[in-house]
Amino acid sequence: MKILMIAPTPFFADRGCHVRILEETKALLSLGNQVTTCTYHNGIDIQGIDIRRIPKIPWYNKLEAGPSYHMLYLDLLLLFKSLNCVQRSKPDIIHAHLHEGAFIGTFCSSLMNIPLVADMQGSLSNEMLDHGFLKKDSFIYRGIHLFERALNRFPDAILVSSNRMGDILKSEFNYAEDKIFVVEDGVNTEVFRPDIEVTSLRKSLGIPVGKKIVVFLGLLNEYQGIDYLLKAIPLVLKKFKDVHFLIMGYPNVEKYQKIAIELGIKDFVTFTGKIDYSRANEYLALGDIAVSPKISETESNGKIYNYMASGLPTVVFDNEVNRDILDNLGLYATPKNYYSLADKICTVLMDEEFSKRLAIEVREKAVRDYSWKRTGEKIMSVYRRLLINN
Repeated sequence: MKILMIAPTPFFADRGCHVRILEETKALLSLGNQVTTCTYHNGIDIQGIDIRRIPKIPWYNKLEAGPSYHMLYLDLLLLFKSLNCVQRSKPDIIHAHLHEGAFIGTFCSSLMNIPLVADMQGSLSNEMLDHGFLKKDSFIYRGIHLFERALNRFPDAILVSSNRMGDILKSEFNYAEDKIFVVEDGVNTEVFRPDIEVTSLRKSLGIPVGKKIVVFLGLLNEYQGIDYLLKAIPLVLKKFKDVHFLIMGYPNVEKYQKIAIELGIKDFVTFTGKIDYSRANEYLALGDIAVSPKISETESNGKIYNYMASGLPTVVFDNEVNRDILDNLGLYATPKNYYSLADKICTVLMDEEFSKRLAIEVREKAVRDYSWKRTGEKIMSVYRRLLINN
């Protein structure tokens, strides 16, 4: 089967959204498909992945997530690139990521009468609110909200990564129920595992021997809850001195280093900066506990799958998305409450047997329920259904 993916983002850039695109592509390739990905000009080329980029834009090099006015002309260029690829390769399926991709995919699908699959990782208007890009009472927000409601008429199928996102699309944006398919993120449990040798890596990072390590891996911004995590650390240190926090990711490293100094915790925190996805498994294997204080209640939280496969008891804010993934194996803090976040971290630190048991159970669940192969097979079943109906 020939598949054209549309990714309106600087793919690949070591981000959760990009990991889903990459791993879905790998899974589909492993199932015998041919996949071409149309994307922005910037990003890392991945060996074995057929990537077609828009013309280079010298003044735009942003890699981190978040809305930008530049995307207006970037997406227009991506539309032209995608139309060109559709006409040349005549794919069987168009698989468009994010709302902008679905909009671009609508033109491509209509032109060639090709089934369109939209892969939605969250609500566009809600994402803009979470990032502080728009205010809820603004004219632009209302326009984007209406755009989301209108968009449901065009894709033949809509993939969402959580039940919560599916419910929101149905109730808030009037998406048709028979179009929505829940396809969770996954993890390569052969790559992400707890038994990786990391002694030399720990030494190179200067992390003191004998300390428990609490890890975070992701983008460093308010949206990911880093401010709550840093405020929780002094509360943890009041009870436990034999703990170190390894905060991995970008951007805003200097900003958060400064906050750590102001909070008096700089000796207990290591900021690594950007970590290549190819080495994320090694860095996570350093951890004893993982934390993901992401504040969004609609978007998927893909890092949790990697935490689980790495055998890490995981502390998160309590919402439906996180409970869908972790079920009864998560440690759930009150949303946007750093006191509660600290308390849940301390719960794991104070009970060694509980921590060991939970580490085994989250790893077992990841192996059993969250392989990327399983994700690929779910996507293929949607493709086949559309082709039969078409």
